[in-house]
Amino acid sequence: MGVFGFVPHYISLMNWTSPGISGLPAWRERVDQGEREIEEAGGKLVGVYVTLGQYDVVEIFEAPDDTTAAEILLRLARFAGAEHTETLRAFTRDEAEAIIRRL
Repeated sequence: MGVFGFVPHYISLMNWTSPGISGLPAWRERVDQGEREIEEAGGKLVGVYVTLGQYDVVEIFEAPDDTTAAEILLRLARFAGAEHTETLRAFTRDEAEAIIRRL
């Protein structure tokens, strides 16, 4: 459990690679496998969204800490290689308010 008793959330911004685009018919299976990898590492998949704009996919997951989140990202990169990712640590409104109250 993270700071203030909240479970940390992570947002991965993804762009499909050429192999990822050619493998789109198997995208659902990749998402299912990714969810299993996240759970095996101790996290939870919150949602996966195909998006318009700069990124092709946004994935949100929970992990108990940054170390577990890094493990999740390495697990996903190892088996998939279908996306380039940039991952952000996200703070919920309640988490942000708890931080601000400490100021």
